[in-house]
Amino acid sequence: MATEEHPIPRFPAGFQWGVSTSAHQIEGAADERERSVWDTFTAEPGRVKDGSTAAVACDHYHRYREDVSLLAGLGVDAYRFSVSWPRVRSEKGLDFYDRLVDELVAAGVRPVPTLFHWDLPVAFQDKGGWLERDTASRFAEYVSVVADRLGDRVEKWITINEPAEHTLFGHALGAHAPGKQLMFDALPAAHHQLLGHGLAVQALRAAGATDIGIANSHGPTWPASPEQADVEAADFYDLLLNRLFAEPVLLGTYPSGLGELMPGDVAADLKVISEPLDFYGVNYYSPTRVGAPQGEDIEFGGLTIPAELPFSVREIENVPVTDFGWPVVPEGLTELLTGLRERYGDRLPPVVITENGCSYEGLDDQNRIAYLDGHVRALHRAVEAGVDVRGYFVWSLMDNFEWAEGYARRFGLVHVDFETLTRTPKASYAWYRDLLGAQR
Repeated sequence: MATEEHPIPRFPAGFQWGVSTSAHQIEGAADERERSVWDTFTAEPGRVKDGSTAAVACDHYHRYREDVSLLAGLGVDAYRFSVSWPRVRSEKGLDFYDRLVDELVAAGVRPVPTLFHWDLPVAFQDKGGWLERDTASRFAEYVSVVADRLGDRVEKWITINEPAEHTLFGHALGAHAPGKQLMFDALPAAHHQLLGHGLAVQALRAAGATDIGIANSHGPTWPASPEQADVEAADFYDLLLNRLFAEPVLLGTYPSGLGELMPGDVAADLKVISEPLDFYGVNYYSPTRVGAPQGEDIEFGGLTIPAELPFSVREIENVPVTDFGWPVVPEGLTELLTGLRERYGDRLPPVVITENGCSYEGLDDQNRIAYLDGHVRALHRAVEAGVDVRGYFVWSLMDNFEWAEGYARRFGLVHVDFETLTRTPKASYAWYRDLLGAQR
């Protein structure tokens, strides 16, 4: 942990420090926007563990000025938030993001919008959602509208957040909205999100944007043993969760055998998907230990991993875990980033860590401080190893609606009382503020 005797090393000049949130998880004001797939999903009994919804969440929609004050007090360079597609289908919704961006700029905090963070409007889900190609085109139209409104004050843009998770949890396993259990028939949702990303890059370029990226989730995949069956299972998991979403964007190709499973004119689509990026966003939480199937469903990290999948996720032994049960492995971040550079070489743009964080209870959250301290040091080791890393965003500014977990998980630097909506900075907020002060 950072002390006067062991300070965190300095990062390069111009390195961008920030925090992240997403619209559905914090905004609330659900009655002041169109419905999203998450409104439909959370209305179904049993979908969310505590039975809650995000109808109010943190009420950021009405309390954004208070939250921007927290950002200013923290001293971050930038704030990564997401724009709610259902909200901006009205002029009133666009006006909200106008006000938010103005407030951020006035506070000296750079706005970094993410344009899709899982909250697809129900109107498009009713027409097939991401399983249909047309959704990618509608996404690009929406991006153009947002860029036209905010582009005079926004420099850095993120197209889509974690298409891997939205495909796996939302369309293959049914654990997230829209609740589809299609297994490998979910692959069109992956392709159409990637196509939507490429079309969004084109739309942003047409609007004059010069700093564009995607936020893909990645982590090292570790075989459960040296046995061939475990190694092959780990390779397949890595293919699905890492390479399937990186290689179309970075190389303009799908990993061998996957392109044939995608719909449409895949070769033409890949030219769009691989539009050049200015940075590559990486969301990192932990490595995954993977072995051969074990013949039964496995509960892991709040998910049920079906027995019929050609791999099983195993526990990483002898490491601490968060309150969510996720393993804490800071060195995995160094391994991941150096591995991406080795795999993709000069096709890898400068990297920004667009999410990194952990779930712990309590205001005196020393476990979160230790987690962040370890990961920032691991990130610096990747920089020392030659990886071009340009920024780091903590997930998350405040406790929020944690998808299918409801309000049971707390990732925030700021505590939110979900009865009164009172915000209280935690010990980790002060730690991060002090880190940023020392980096300047």
